[in-house]
Amino acid sequence: MTDKLSTYRRASSQERIDLANRLAKSFSSLSPRLDRDYFIRCLEETVNIGDPRDLELDAAVRLCVAAVPE
Repeated sequence: MTDKLSTYRRASSQERIDLANRLAKSFSSLSPRLDRDYFIRCLEETVNIGDPRDLELDAAVRLCVAAVPE
């Protein structure tokens, strides 16, 4: 989780799906909307906005969890 988002950008599709699955399992108790598809979409948007080079993956996950629609 301390990897930079630039590392996530270079990950394979399967690695990204695996991460989204793990995140969904970890956070689904907070909200049913925190599913695999949500994390895939949110992390992709985070990676593609601006220059995420210095942003760590755990910070992006926190942003995604905080931004979940109610």
